[in-house]
Amino acid sequence: MADEPGSLNWRLSAHPITLLTYLGFRIGSLLMYLFGVLFINNFVLVFILTLLLLSIDFYYLKNIAGRRLVGLRWWNEVNTSTGDSHWVFESAPPESREVNKTDKRFFWLTMYVAPALWIALAILAIVRLQNLIWLVTVVIALILTLTNTVAFSRCDKFSQASNFAGSAFFGGGLASGLASNMVGRFFK
Repeated sequence: MADEPGSLNWRLSAHPITLLTYLGFRIGSLLMYLFGVLFINNFVLVFILTLLLLSIDFYYLKNIAGRRLVGLRWWNEVNTSTGDSHWVFESAPPESREVNKTDKRFFWLTMYVAPALWIALAILAIVRLQNLIWLVTVVIALILTLTNTVAFSRCDKFSQASNFAGSAFFGGGLASGLASNMVGRFFK
């Protein structure tokens, strides 16, 4: 049972180093915060270390882990003349996007569990009331993790819609390009 594709066993990953690094930064920031609140009680040290881990996690997930584990990537572009910004979503072509089921499961599970844990820590910080300063760290963590979660969710929906639209026209070169451009503009 444990050797089935898609089971939560990092040894079944197509990219085990990428997966373990991604999990390390994601879990490490949570553990650093918890360890700091419970044992260190030095806000500045814990804030800096947790923020460093969160920043590395944000960058690594957005630019490396997302692309290698599930074939998705996103970024934000700003039009310098108008100041308008929009998100750009990129996905690997379906024919080259063989996503490992274990990688996909780990990716999406931690993508949604991490913000849920930070929300629980925010509620705990509010309930305790004695150290509301710790809430600053949790709010920053929520902003970073939720941004990645929303962006990758939208990127995945965009990817699925583009694949569906492209296959609806039997993969014809011009029709496929036209369909993916129409769907791309819809999600911008």
